[in-house]
This record gives sequence, structure tokens and C-alpha cells, in this order.
Amino acid sequence: MKINFPGGKRVTSTYKGFTVETDQPTSEGGDGSAPEPYDLFLSSMGTCAGVYIVYFCESRNIPTDGLSMTLRFERNEESHLVETIAMQIHLPTGFPEKYRKAVIRSAQMCTVKRSLQYPPEIVVTATEPSE
Repeated sequence: MKINFPGGKRVTSTYKGFTVETDQPTSEGGDGSAPEPYDLFLSSMGTCAGVYIVYFCESRNIPTDGLSMTLRFERNEESHLVETIAMQIHLPTGFPEKYRKAVIRSAQMCTVKRSLQYPPEIVVTATEPSE
């Protein structure tokens, strides 16, 4: 993954042929042209859990029409860090009752969520161009 700094408060990442753009809001000196990096982190949690829900439904031939999920975040007033992420799966009418607990378990298998439970070591270094 390559991280670039195209100007202003914008930062992009390029990986597997995709470019993800981020920016800071105008109140933070950015242009507000893209999501903030932390917003993408939170979005990755929801979309990752969502993929597991889709796989679960597909493997049981359960239609996903009307299926959605809401994430709510509770932040610590002092640290401003998110302390709780509440995921609420909105099941469509007619969703089989016998799969209600299982679809919750499938969302909990999300790799992003599990990475937070068992965080990797993060090593930061700096280099200069070779001459």
C-alpha cells in the first residue's frame, strides 16, 4: 500500500489498483473533499460486517432485499476516541427467526473487528531517498 500527499490536508492510499482519498473538514484546515481517515476506519467496520452478513444470507438462499445495518458510536469525552461501536442489523420482513442469532454471529466474524480485538504490532520508521 502506498500513501501519498497530493496537497493540502488530503492524503491518499493506493492498493490493489484502487485509490482511496481522504481529507480533513474545513474546520480543520482541509477542503472537506473526501471522508476523514477515521471515518473510513469506522466505515470499514460496518462494510466488513456487512460482507459477512451477505455471505451468510447467500449460503442459505435468504434474500438481502430490505436488509441494512446501522452503526452508532459512543466517544470518550476526554480522549475523543470511540469507546463503543453498536451495530444494529435491520432484518427484512420474513427473515427466518431461526437465523436471527446466527446472522449476528456472522457479523461478529468481521476481520476488522477481530483485528481490534487482537491488535497487530504497528512499527513506524522513516527513511530518506538513497543517493
